[in-house]
Amino acid sequence: MGTSAPKPHSLGLFGGTFDPIHLGHLRLALELKQQLALDEMRLMPCYIPPHRASPSVDAQQRLTMLQLALKECPQLHWDARELQREKPSYTYDTLRELRTELGEEVSLSWCMGMDSFVALDTWHRWQELIELAHLVVVARPGWELPAQGPVADLIVQHRADAEAIRSASAGKLVILEQRLLPISATEIRAHIKAGASPQFLVPDAVWSYIRAQGLYRS
Repeated sequence: MGTSAPKPHSLGLFGGTFDPIHLGHLRLALELKQQLALDEMRLMPCYIPPHRASPSVDAQQRLTMLQLALKECPQLHWDARELQREKPSYTYDTLRELRTELGEEVSLSWCMGMDSFVALDTWHRWQELIELAHLVVVARPGWELPAQGPVADLIVQHRADAEAIRSASAGKLVILEQRLLPISATEIRAHIKAGASPQFLVPDAVWSYIRAQGLYRS
């Protein structure tokens, strides 16, 4: 992790490929930290995502871009543990490791988009995730909560207000509506491949690194 701060009372985790990290990721992570009153928010790049295509640049380059993006933002931190495993990044493994590391009293919140949440029952050991952490789901345009099935049952059993994550270490499901910047890493890669500039979509330091390394050109 990018800091040696003492163990937090409440910790948020925001995972993704970050290929590349962009201002939409950063703004959402910061707003979640503030809205949930978290002591710490970590952005956690995955090594191999189990449910989507592998990233187009290597793990160290994605981590470097994330570190550059966070250099001027002391409210956000990075955590590279999933990159160090060099195997598919299962959220269960990450949360189990953090529980062992931080203990049972720390409030953990795993933050995800609605598009990921509606398919949660396809995740590795998905039913155990809520036992290890709170799940914070960010509503996105065009996606609706499932009305039936195992994920719908999870909502009925565990849904709570955002304030509830401060009073328990795990077990709550919080659904938030956030203002999302309409920025896509897929579109950024396409811009660069086409010879266009993604300036003002990614931090300046990240764009400088992309140009210096010749990333996403083909």
